[in-house]
Amino acid sequence: MAFGDSPCDKSLQDAWNQFCEQLQHAGSRAFKDFNPATPAHRVDALRFLTQNLGQAFDLALETRDSRYPQLHPFCTPTCKLGGDAADFTYHQAWIDGESAYRVYGNRGSARFINFTLQGQRPSTQPGTDIPSLHEPFGDIPESNLFGHDLVTDSEGAFELFIGGPKRNVNWLPTTPNTRKLFLRQGFDDWNERPAQLHIERIGMNEPRPLPLAADMIEAMEWAGNFLDGVMNDWPDHPYQYSPFVDPLNVNRFPPDPSASAGADDQKRGRAVAHLCWQLQPDEALIIEFDNHDGFWMVSNNGVFFNSMDYRYRPVSYTPARTAVDSDGKVRLILCGRDPGYHNWVDTQGFERGNITYRNLLSSNNTRFTTRLVKTGELADALPADTVRVSPQQRIEQLQARFRSISLRYGL
Repeated sequence: MAFGDSPCDKSLQDAWNQFCEQLQHAGSRAFKDFNPATPAHRVDALRFLTQNLGQAFDLALETRDSRYPQLHPFCTPTCKLGGDAADFTYHQAWIDGESAYRVYGNRGSARFINFTLQGQRPSTQPGTDIPSLHEPFGDIPESNLFGHDLVTDSEGAFELFIGGPKRNVNWLPTTPNTRKLFLRQGFDDWNERPAQLHIERIGMNEPRPLPLAADMIEAMEWAGNFLDGVMNDWPDHPYQYSPFVDPLNVNRFPPDPSASAGADDQKRGRAVAHLCWQLQPDEALIIEFDNHDGFWMVSNNGVFFNSMDYRYRPVSYTPARTAVDSDGKVRLILCGRDPGYHNWVDTQGFERGNITYRNLLSSNNTRFTTRLVKTGELADALPADTVRVSPQQRIEQLQARFRSISLRYGL
C-alpha cells in the first residue's frame, strides 16, 4: 500500500502541505519589528508559536464536535495566548445552539468564576471597522453566569444547564449563533481550590464517530489559520485597535482606563487597564495606585501578550498577596533582578512587555502613577516602610506560588 492507493490521499496530502506552509510562514513572524532583536525575545516568540502548535489540533479537531463537548484548558503554564492573566484559568468547550448541555461538578473556592456563552464571530466587531481577532477569539458574549449567582449545595456541588427548557436557577439560554462556552476562574489567595468541572450533551447516548477525511482536511485548514493568526495578530491587533493599549506612551497607563469599557466587558466581569513597558537592565518601574476594596489582579506579559512564567516567578499580584504601604498605596516594582522588596514583578530579563490590570466585578476606574528609576535608586524612591523580604522569605513566596499553581492545573 502506498500514496495514491486511497481516493483521499491527494486531498489529505495537499491539506497537510498547506498547513506546513502556513506554519513556516507563522514562524517567520517571530522576527517582526515589534519583537526586540534579542535572543530572549526571539526565543520567546518561537516558544509562543510552538506552545500553540501543541493545542492547535485540540481546538481544530479533538474537541471540535459540539455533539461531544469537552472542556479544553485553553491556557496553561505551558501554553500562553490572548493576554492571558497569570491568576486566571481558562477553559472552553465548543457547543451549538441546537443542543442542550449539562455542566456539573464542584464549584471550588476561586474568588471569581464566570461562565460565558459566546455567539457569532463576525468579520468585524459590531458597530466598528475593527477586524476580529483570529479564531477562536472575536466571538460575541451572549449571556453569562457569575460564581455568586451559581446555586450549589453545602459542599459546592452544582449542575448548570445550557440551552433547552428554561430553568429557574443555573441555566444559560442559547441562540442559533451560540458556538462556545468560555469559563474563567480568578484566584486571589494561594489556598483557593479550582473548580472540578465536566460537560456533556443531554441525550449523548452514542459513541463519538471517528473523523472522516473531510473532517481532517477542515481541521488542518483551521489549525493553519489559527497559527498564522496567532503570530500575525499579536501584538499587532491590540496595538492597532485596542482602546486599552497604547504602545507609544510606554511605561504609563492611559489617563482613564475604564473609558472604553462596554457591555461585552460587563459580561466578562471586568474593567481593564494596560501598560506597555520598556526597561533597560539597570532600570525599574514603580507602579503605584490606591489600595481599594474588591478583587483586582496585575499580570505581566511578554511582547506577544503571552503571560510570563507564573509558576516559577513573581509576575502577578492580587489583593491577598500584595503588601500595602502605610500611606494606603500599592507599589509594585517591575525590574529584571530581585530588588528585595515584597511586591517585585519579574521581567524575566526581557526589555519589553505588557502589564494588564483587571478590576473584577467592577467598572470602577483606578488611577495609576508610574516612575522610572535606576534599580540602585529604589530605596530613595520608595517610602522607608515599603515592605522588604529576605532571600529566605522570597524562596518561601516562590514555593507557595509553585504549589498553588500546580494545584490549579493538577500538575
